[in-house]
Amino acid sequence: MEGHSHISPDVLARYAADAATEVNGVHTKQKRVAKVTGSTVEVHIVVDFGANIPSVAADVQQHVSDYLSRMADARPSAVNVVVDDVQR
Repeated sequence: MEGHSHISPDVLARYAADAATEVNGVHTKQKRVAKVTGSTVEVHIVVDFGANIPSVAADVQQHVSDYLSRMADARPSAVNVVVDDVQR
């Protein structure tokens, strides 16, 4: 059987949000945490107070990229991480 499947950007965004929250020191505040446009992913996170933000953001980028590759065979060209807040 030949063919292909298409995974909606909304589903990929949910995957990206789930993956981001698996990284230590990351939380989310709002429901719409991630957005997928083309092959670019944007993830909004809240970081624990005292965490090394550049390190946490790099971990989120890597984890989201790996997760999407594994779960949906999608390889984002970029994973942009937006730190919306720091939580005490």
